[in-house]
Amino acid sequence: MERYRSYVLLWGAFFMSTVVLDRSSVGHNCILRELAQVPQRRTGLNRSEREDGPGEQSTRSYLSGTQPAYYGGMVPGIFTLMKLCKFCDVEPSSCNGTGICQANCSITAICPNSDEVCVAIWRKNEGNYTVETMCYPPSKPVYGMRLEDYNSTTCEMKEQKSESGPVYICSCTGEECNENLAFPHTIGPGAIENQVVSVILVSLLPLLVLAVLVVASFYWYRIQQRRKLSEWETKKPLKRKGPKGPLDCSDACAIMMDDDRSDSSSTHANSLNHNTEPLPLELDLQVGKGRFAEVYKAKLRQSSSEQFETVAVKIFPYEEYASWKNEKDIFSDIDLKHENVLHFLTAEDRKSEKQYWLITAYHPRGNLQEYLTCHLISWEDLQRLGGSLAQGVAHLHSDHTPCGRPKVPIVHRDLKSSNILVKSDFTCCLCDFGLGLRLDNSLSVDDLANSGQVGTARYMAPEVLESRINLENIESFKQTDVYSMALVLWEMTSRCNAIGEVKDYEPPFGSKVREHPCVESMKDNVLRDRGRPEIPSGWMKHPGVALVCATISECWDHDPEARLTAQCVVERFREMDDELDKLSTRSSSEEKIPEDCSVSVSDDK
Repeated sequence: MERYRSYVLLWGAFFMSTVVLDRSSVGHNCILRELAQVPQRRTGLNRSEREDGPGEQSTRSYLSGTQPAYYGGMVPGIFTLMKLCKFCDVEPSSCNGTGICQANCSITAICPNSDEVCVAIWRKNEGNYTVETMCYPPSKPVYGMRLEDYNSTTCEMKEQKSESGPVYICSCTGEECNENLAFPHTIGPGAIENQVVSVILVSLLPLLVLAVLVVASFYWYRIQQRRKLSEWETKKPLKRKGPKGPLDCSDACAIMMDDDRSDSSSTHANSLNHNTEPLPLELDLQVGKGRFAEVYKAKLRQSSSEQFETVAVKIFPYEEYASWKNEKDIFSDIDLKHENVLHFLTAEDRKSEKQYWLITAYHPRGNLQEYLTCHLISWEDLQRLGGSLAQGVAHLHSDHTPCGRPKVPIVHRDLKSSNILVKSDFTCCLCDFGLGLRLDNSLSVDDLANSGQVGTARYMAPEVLESRINLENIESFKQTDVYSMALVLWEMTSRCNAIGEVKDYEPPFGSKVREHPCVESMKDNVLRDRGRPEIPSGWMKHPGVALVCATISECWDHDPEARLTAQCVVERFREMDDELDKLSTRSSSEEKIPEDCSVSVSDDK
């Protein structure tokens, strides 16, 4: 009986467990049917209904696996959860392919396969935009395009090649991630062009800043230099010094008027170059006359008083405009300023008088030729006059100022004793630049060739007389000035009382040629006969004069390339002063009687 009861209990337990399992299976089948019906239920739901519906959160949590997938609390983790994606056919869109756009698809679907991802395709065709969304396996190409970066949670649009027009595609694994389409900033060639422009601008910015700094620094430097020049000119007194020792930069840059009675104030210098009103000038007397112009001593009246400054006025007739303009242009160069170059004030076009004027400093001692005609000079005077002449020519020829500022070299091309003025401190200054030439780098060989055979025949170098200057080398033009300077040095030496017996003044070549010789006449003397002014043996008795004569001989050499440069002549005079300092004695210049300008040699001894 007991055994029979045990069998009944066992069969009853087995029957009950079978019923429970059948119910569990039914429950699972019900869940499968429920999930199969979800796409149909969710089709057509709008965004607010999905996000705000009363049962949406629990359904979404269940499908996404955030809550345990138990049914009846018995069977855990039976299902593989599917993705939710936007799923619409090709539909028109307002998205223009920039920034972040909405797909605006109202259908949300559960992807049928677990490996599928959300996909969005944007197209542009004839100005119209379309968007297509779907679920799609990443292992297969869609419309011939492979899916990339499908593990991203956002839909990053990537451009794909297509013959029909621009196509962008994205794939992602986030829930409904193909709703928001993230495009690059710009589309098409304009984007590349803008990026290139941006890169170029950013690259050039440091260079632009550097250029601005350089220009600003240069501008500041020029302002400071002009301010210093102005201060030097107005405050620094004129130093009476000869060629001994190198020029001090401040002395070279601070050029003052040299007039014993009425120095022309530097307050007028340079500031007058741009005047439109004529200066209050009163012509006094004529002090010189040349081929192109006449020179007058004049009074420059002050505006606020009866005081005046003595100046020189060079007057050109209207027919000589070219000569006036050339000299004005050379004088107007601020880098020309030097203590051994005539100080320039301004230039004026006097239309009422039909004349062109140049206003400069006035030097009462006159030009060197006039001074030598009526005066003897001492050895010290010869050193001072010769050294300062060489310094003036060297400054013209130099490509930088004594202060180190770059300048354009200039050749005088008419250097002679009548174009050199004697200052009150017995130094020379160059004047008359009507035939001067700026050796600018912009000049071509043709420009130099067209400059012509110019100058005074008596002082022309051999290569100028026969028109064979080397136009390829600008140094050739400078060497013609050196030849002419040698003749002027010879004139000075011939009137120095240190040579012994001093004859009346004679220009170079003296009586061998006429007073105003022509080019052909000078060719006979200089080219055919290789003639030069005579250097008597008596001149060599004085050691200093002997050194000057040796320098003269090297400067008028027939071969231009064998001549010394003007700067070498400057150094020679400095060396003379050092070597002969103990041998030289200071003696006053002998002044001759103005009526007949006779020379009393016995008085000089």
